[in-house]
Amino acid sequence: MPTFLELHRPGTPLLLPNPWDAGSARVLAALGYQALATTSSGFAATLGRPDMSVSRDEALAHAATIVAATDLPVSADLENGFADDPGGVAATVRAAVDIGLAGCSIEDATGRVDDPIYAAGLAADRVAAAVDAGGGRIVITARAENYLHGRPDLADTIARLHSFQQAGAHVLYAPGLTTAEEIRAVVSALEVPVNVLALASAPPVAELAKLGVARVSVGGAFAFAALGSLVEAATEFRERGTYGFGAAAKVGREIAGRAFER
Repeated sequence: MPTFLELHRPGTPLLLPNPWDAGSARVLAALGYQALATTSSGFAATLGRPDMSVSRDEALAHAATIVAATDLPVSADLENGFADDPGGVAATVRAAVDIGLAGCSIEDATGRVDDPIYAAGLAADRVAAAVDAGGGRIVITARAENYLHGRPDLADTIARLHSFQQAGAHVLYAPGLTTAEEIRAVVSALEVPVNVLALASAPPVAELAKLGVARVSVGGAFAFAALGSLVEAATEFRERGTYGFGAAAKVGREIAGRAFER
């Protein structure tokens, strides 16, 4: 069986869905996915909170739940490593290894509105600390968050990703890229697998494959699609008193019946 990193094949991208609880993890496994990743925003939503409001202990406990739910490799969204300093990031990665994660992502976003992105040197040092702490036991995905924080600077994003590659990151990721030209520029500038976030405005998977992308993830989209279906069903029931949601519920029950038998 390929390792988690070996599943990242440029031109044949790993489709990496993001479950938000054990049940959704088992459903996705039953549907044939090869690996899973946690979603910080999707998990926060299950707690009735916005993204970036979960503690390190909560995120790790949640990741451990997803790991235990299936036999698939799991990568965790660990935001900024829940620390500003490289030592704190290293401690988070060591804890991630201990719970059996196959991978984790560390981003260069600070979580502060007034200063949203770490300085380039510190960002690279944080990635290096994560890689060192992982000791080859976990795949480190380094994320450049410019495009999600009002800084659509492609040159700076590529420079940051290159510095993360030099720091030893195994996978690189700049969420928010949506055009083929941007994605092609990123992929061609780097030598390790590149992940792309599946946004509505991004190219479809077939085109991403031609661009050399090695992984496509959905972030919180599946979790919020589920909430969107809840809104539609609840609105129909409250406003029209009809039960059209029963068809989707039947599909859900059928897959749950298969996925939850272990």
